[in-house]
Amino acid sequence: MSLSSWKNDLRNALRNNQRVALMGIGNELNGDDAAGVLAARRLKGLALPDSWLVIEAGVGPEAYTGVLRRFGPGLVLLVDAAHMDEAPGTILVVDCAQASGFGGSTHTQPPSTLAEFLSADLGCRVLLVGIQPRQVDFDVPVTGAVLAAVEELVGVVGKAAVESL
Repeated sequence: MSLSSWKNDLRNALRNNQRVALMGIGNELNGDDAAGVLAARRLKGLALPDSWLVIEAGVGPEAYTGVLRRFGPGLVLLVDAAHMDEAPGTILVVDCAQASGFGGSTHTQPPSTLAEFLSADLGCRVLLVGIQPRQVDFDVPVTGAVLAAVEELVGVVGKAAVESL
């Protein structure tokens, strides 16, 4: 999926799935690494249909595999800060089948490993939604570029979810 078409690619993926789970991954204590958690928190504040599950997974997304299994999604979105050698705040959507080399963040396992497991275990499609961080140092604020990317992502996802009602 290209950088310029991430919105259309994401909208199309969301349009074709009846049950969607979004996992916000990241460490809120490490600046831009909080991107996934912030996106999930913002989405939880919206009126989403019952066919959506939003999880603030933090630094331990693997702990939520049972919750996902019970929910039975057709699509899982893993949202995380990811080093992609792009400008800070750049959003990239990657199918887990194409995720080799997808830059991990500060967590114990890269999101691509979790994506492969979820795809095999749940039989669903998994998309990795990466937001390029500027900095992931301890005890620094999230940068403006990443906050803007989170808001842009929440807008696209929120609109697609509401349209699925």
